[in-house]
Amino acid sequence: MKKTKMMKKNYEFRNVLTKGTCFSGKNLLAFIQKNRQQPFNFLGLAISVKICKAVKRNYLKRLIRESYSFYEEQLKTGNQIVFLWKKKADPQNVQFQDIKKDVESIFMQAKILKNKE
Repeated sequence: MKKTKMMKKNYEFRNVLTKGTCFSGKNLLAFIQKNRQQPFNFLGLAISVKICKAVKRNYLKRLIRESYSFYEEQLKTGNQIVFLWKKKADPQNVQFQDIKKDVESIFMQAKILKNKE
């Protein structure tokens, strides 16, 4: 299993959020931008402070990262992906299966899964 390349810099997030395409799930928003210069994908996670406290935010990030890693081998390379938590979505009762379904539906909408086109 390969290590996920994470976006860390503010300008990287801003670039994807302004120039990327938005896809929506039940709990998540994803902005995806093509980046043909790199032979791998970049992942960025952002959950607002207003959504919930730090422990729950970190838990949600772990769930999103794990569901992303489940599909990572099946993704086309050369993308920058930023996941945002929707403000209207309830973070208290969310489970891994809900997030996994969201991530899969977002990847299907974006048509970046290799074998499910």
